[in-house]
Parts: sequence; structure tokens; C-alpha cells
Amino acid sequence: MSMRRRMYTAIGMVALVSTSTTAQVTPFPASFKSETISTNGAGIFVRVGGKGPAVVLLHGFGESGDMWAPLAARLVRDHTVIVPDLRGMGLSSHPADGYDKKTQAADIAGVLDTLHVRDVALVTHDIGNMVGFAFAAAHSDRVTKFALLDAPVPGVGPWDDILKSPLLWHFHFGGPDMERLVKGRERIYLDRFWNEFSADRTHWDEASRQHYAQLYARDGAMHSAFEQFKAFDQDAIDNRAFLSTGRLSMPILAIGGAKSFGPTMAVVMRAAAPDVQQVVVPNSGHWLMEENPAATMDAIEKFLTRAPAASQESERRLSVAEIGTMPKGGAGAGTSGVDGITTTVLSGDPTLAQPYTIEIRVPAHTRIAAHSHRDDRSAVVISGTWWFGYGSVAADSLAKPLPAGSFYTEPAGRDHFAVTRDQPAVVYITGFGPTDTHYVAAGTDPRRP
Repeated sequence: MSMRRRMYTAIGMVALVSTSTTAQVTPFPASFKSETISTNGAGIFVRVGGKGPAVVLLHGFGESGDMWAPLAARLVRDHTVIVPDLRGMGLSSHPADGYDKKTQAADIAGVLDTLHVRDVALVTHDIGNMVGFAFAAAHSDRVTKFALLDAPVPGVGPWDDILKSPLLWHFHFGGPDMERLVKGRERIYLDRFWNEFSADRTHWDEASRQHYAQLYARDGAMHSAFEQFKAFDQDAIDNRAFLSTGRLSMPILAIGGAKSFGPTMAVVMRAAAPDVQQVVVPNSGHWLMEENPAATMDAIEKFLTRAPAASQESERRLSVAEIGTMPKGGAGAGTSGVDGITTTVLSGDPTLAQPYTIEIRVPAHTRIAAHSHRDDRSAVVISGTWWFGYGSVAADSLAKPLPAGSFYTEPAGRDHFAVTRDQPAVVYITGFGPTDTHYVAAGTDPRRP
């Protein structure tokens, strides 16, 4: 098979591989717990383990969340690892509809909300790429990093060219007659994708094939699989609508198999995001976790743990006079949103995943209600007296006066408030973005209409 043919085959197989538990399928560590979470009209089967920054692993067609067990065993050492089976796949339920990726992104949001997890890194493969993209587009403030493995995204980059390949017949293969043709022959159907989209089909062992074929033989499973592909047209419309107004701001890792999607994965994502790192995994086709798991997991783990690249403006020396000439804005990202506060970004960008420092100038007699931020922050009072307190109620009795030269911290998620009295205050705040502001009581949020 030519390189071009392999590339398009791998592109097509995006939708083809499905789910879950097998005789030889690597088990998740014993510390993982599993449950089915009812959300958004579906029952989503999910495995959860570990502590630390959260990472969500999303599988594709032809596999379930079981594909991620080896990676989960590595990440669980210092992450909270969350591994769902997508709607209609694996051990999740098989609703009659809802297979557009925006709906499935809402499934993931519901799972995370139920688990009381807000911010996550995403690692996705195949159709998981498409669900992950929809989630990142709808919840960019919740996604810290995003790694996509070997599959295109509807409506993004060279999608229209990809669809012209006759090798992608299966994108439009579905309906009652097709379901009857495949029923009882799920193993034959899936073997085609496992074999043709592999650099070496022997990487797919017999036990894994049996395991996933059994999952796809479950009632409603093939109908759900065909519906995943049927929704691509709507997915393309949704993604193009998003890209007409914005792009993904989080760091992106685009991983392609050398005998499959290769560097085209990065081409796709550079059409949707400015910060894209490219990795091509050698000796692998589409099935990266089966064909070259060591190189794939090394790339993912390095991406998740590396610090953002240093800004070209990281070396800065600013005098008071120079700061005075810098652009001033209203109560911007990472501030309370209270009218009258002016913000100067001294370094970095508080809306991106990088260190930042901002200056806020707060008029006298300003009261900032109890709120929190998603990132850990520290601050120094430059001038005036800043009355600062911790708690979900902005009670004067809890506020401590902090004159110029004072220091305080704003731990992530910790409610706090502040007040100025007869004199204004200037405060420098440092954190690691993207940052945001969440008020304890919605009615106290000055940004609300």
C-alpha cells in the first residue's frame, strides 16, 4: 500500500475502531474505580484513578477506553486519570441519537461535573479527537493541554480533500441494511480496519480482536458506530462555525503514525490553533497504542509535564516610568471585573497557559465580593492599603489591612475578597494562566448584565 493510500486509509479508519475489555487487554491498575454516570441522556461508563492534575483519555472507533490502560498506569502516578467510554461504545449506553460531537462533548462535561473536576488535559485518538475538539471549543477555559492522535477533525484544515478519497467509503456506510449485513459479522468488519490501518497487523493480538468484536456485537453497538460517522456533516458545520470566530488557545500536541496520518495531523491542527507541536511516531500505522506504545506514551507524558515555552519577552526590565506608559485596560482577565479598576499586563498573557504578572489599580472605596480563580496566584501591594480576606462572605471583620510592601496568596479555588477604603491601592499579581474569576454568589458578579 502506498504512503498516500496508507495516509488516507488511516484517516478513514478514524471512525472505525471501537472498545474495550479482553482476555489479553491490559487491565487498569487496581486503584482505578469504575462507574456509570447518567448525564445528557446517556449512561457513560468511566474509570477514574490517581490524584493530581486531571487528564481525560478519549478513545475512538474500534476500541473503547480499555485501549488507554498502559498510559493510565503511567499517568496515575501524578495525575487524576479519567477514562470514559464514549456514548454508544464500550460499556456506555446506546442512545438512539446524540452522536454529533457537540452532544458527546456535553457528555464529557457532565461526567467531569459529576466528578467535581473542572480543569483537564485531553488526550484523544480517532473519533475521540473529534469529541475532544468539540469539548475544547465549547470549554476552552477548562482545557489546559490537548494531545490528538492520528485522525482528522471534521471541517478543520484539509477535511474536504480528505473526504474525496474513495478509501473513505465507510464514512457513509450505514443504515438498517448495512446494520443487517454486519450483524453477526462484527469481527469480519473490524478486522479490515485493524489490519489495513496497521503498519504491521500482528500488533493486534487475537485476544484483543475478540474482546473488541464482542463489544461491538452488543445490542445497538453497530447502530451507534454508524451514527458516529453519519454525524460528520453536522460536526463539520459546528467546527467551522467555531473557527469563524476563534481558535483553540491551549497548547496542542499533534501525533501521527509514520505509516498513517504522519505530519498531516499537525497540518490539521495548525488550521485551528497557534501553539501546535508535531510528533511522528515511527513504525506505526493508525493504532499508535498497539503498534508503538512506548514512543507514543513517551511523547504524551513529555507533553503533559513540560512547562510552556518561554516567551520571547521573558527578559523584561521595567521602570516605574516605563510601566506608566504601557497600555491600560479595564478590569481584564484575572481581575474582579469591577468598574474603575485598570489593568496592565506586565508580562505573559493571563488568558494563555503561561506565567503572567498583572498590575491592578483600584480606586478608593472599592469593594470586591467573594470570588476565586482557577490558578494559584501570589501578590504584592505596591502602594496604598489593601484590605484582603479569605472566605465566601466579604465580611469586614475578616479583612486584614495590607500596606505597601505586603505579600499575600490566592490559592487556586480559594474564595477571597478585597476592599479599599479612603485611599486607592496598586497591587501586582502573579499566576500561571489561563486564569479566570468565579464569584461565590452570581448576583455579586459585576460582569453580569
